[in-house]
Amino acid sequence: MTTLPIYQIDAFTRRVFGGNPAAVMPLPAPLPDATLQALAAENNLSETAFLTGGPGRYGLRWFTPTQEVNFCGHATLAAAWAAWNVLGDDAPHLSFTTRMGDLRAGSGEDGAVRLDLPRLDPVPTRRTCAELQAMLGVPVREVFEVTGGNFSVFAVLESETAVRTLVPDWARLGDIDDLVVTARADPGSGADFVSRCFCPGMGIPEDPVTGSTHSTLTPYWAAHLNRTVLQARQVSARGGALRCELQPERVHVSGHAVLYLQGTVTLPSLEGEGG
Repeated sequence: MTTLPIYQIDAFTRRVFGGNPAAVMPLPAPLPDATLQALAAENNLSETAFLTGGPGRYGLRWFTPTQEVNFCGHATLAAAWAAWNVLGDDAPHLSFTTRMGDLRAGSGEDGAVRLDLPRLDPVPTRRTCAELQAMLGVPVREVFEVTGGNFSVFAVLESETAVRTLVPDWARLGDIDDLVVTARADPGSGADFVSRCFCPGMGIPEDPVTGSTHSTLTPYWAAHLNRTVLQARQVSARGGALRCELQPERVHVSGHAVLYLQGTVTLPSLEGEGG
C-alpha cells in the first residue's frame, strides 16, 4: 500500500464553499496516466492538479474526471497556493512546466496569488450570432473563438442578467462541447465584466470559476473598455473574483485561495511508475 497526500483548495475566493475547488496532489514520482485519470475520476472535481519536482519549479498536469486538459487556471492557482502554504516552498516565484508551456506564479495584491498566463486573443469564427442566439434562446451580440487552451466558443450577451440566468440546452448546441458566455458587468457591481463557462464535453456541466478563459476574456474586454486592469466575476452558483491585467504577450490573473481539506489517498501500489 502507498499513501499520497491530497489537498482540496477553493480557488478565486476568500471563503470556503466559494470559488472553484481543485484537488492538488504532490507526487514523489510520475505515475501512469491511467492512475492519474482514476484518481481524478475518484476525486470528482472539475480538475485535479498533479505536481512533481520542486521546490521553485514543478511539473504540473491537470485532469478532469474524464480526461487530461491542456490548460487550467484555477488548479494552477491552487497548486501555487499549496506549494507556498502547505508544502513549505519559500521561493518568491514558482514555475510550472505544463502542456501550455511554462506558467509562473508570484505574489499579487493583498495576499493574492498572481498567475502569469499566455495571452490568447479572440479570433473570428464561422459561427454567427443568429446561430448561437437560436441555440441559447437569448440575444447574442458577438461570437468569437480562440486557438489554444480548452474553450472554443465565446458568446457575448447583452447584460449581466442574461449571463446569470442562462440555462443552456445542450441538445440544441450540436457540436459545441464547451461554451463561455460573457457580458459587461452591471454598473456599481465592483466588476468590469462577468462570465460563465460550460464544458460538458470535458465532463464538467459548469465550471464554477475558470482562470484559463480569462487569458482570452482579458484582451477582449481590455479592448472594449479601454483599460488594461480589469475586475472580473464569474457568476456561477459558487462565484469567484479575479483581477486581470493585460500585458503585451501575457495576461496576469490574480485571486485568493483557501484550504478546505487535507488528507491521504491509499493506492494498492505504485508499480508501473512513469508516463
